[in-house]
Amino acid sequence: WVFFLGMEKLVACPYKKPNALCRLICFPWAGGGTSQLAQWGKLFSSSIEVSSIRLPGRESRVKEPFAKDMTTIVNEITSVLLKELQEKPFAFFGHSFGSYISFAVALHLKEQYGLEPIHLFASGAHAPNSEAFLPIKSIPVCDIEDKDILTHLQILGGTPSEFLQNEDIKKHLILTFKEDLRVLQTFSFEKAERNIPFSCDITCFNGSEDKPHDLEAWHDLTSGDISFYKLPGGHFYLLEPSNEIFLTKHITRCIENAGL
Repeated sequence: WVFFLGMEKLVACPYKKPNALCRLICFPWAGGGTSQLAQWGKLFSSSIEVSSIRLPGRESRVKEPFAKDMTTIVNEITSVLLKELQEKPFAFFGHSFGSYISFAVALHLKEQYGLEPIHLFASGAHAPNSEAFLPIKSIPVCDIEDKDILTHLQILGGTPSEFLQNEDIKKHLILTFKEDLRVLQTFSFEKAERNIPFSCDITCFNGSEDKPHDLEAWHDLTSGDISFYKLPGGHFYLLEPSNEIFLTKHITRCIENAGL
């Protein structure tokens, strides 16, 4: 039951589907929790079970210290989920910061256990091997003013305005965002020559109004097919109900086409 506790702590899965053919594991954005993506469970058919990863320092894990680096996060996720991921096929969906985490976890699973998602869905992020990712690493996190983070969060959208009205929630949100950014800066992926890590298909989704992301570099990361979709909206295009419907249908089709 220690394993079960780890699972309850790390994974939110409000719509359990024990007979699902595939698990879709979602990785939220910086400062984010599990509430939005875990709710996708009700949009999918009984063949796909959706869960969302909950990192330390938020929601029911608010009393735990934040993770210090990407390796810590990857190791925790892998140790808790490994048994499940060995049992049945899985796919990953990550948005923004979550996209990088999902990639890091997928890479670790492939290198250490020969396990691979049947499909990788990346949203609102650069390819992790892209030059465009480098400036993120040089932001001096400790020098960023809270008000600048707040402005950034307001411009990006995706944070309910009532959160920003409440001082305590607002403070915690800013802290969480900073800590997630710090983790992101510890992530590095150097692609070895000729070594293509994945063979699964990869789909990249982006908001049409979001700042452009460098997606081309994904081609170096898999021998599978790569496809790109722009959906109407900004960085948080995925919270629009019409886009959620598109994403749900598209993800379902990709998973079904993976020939389980």
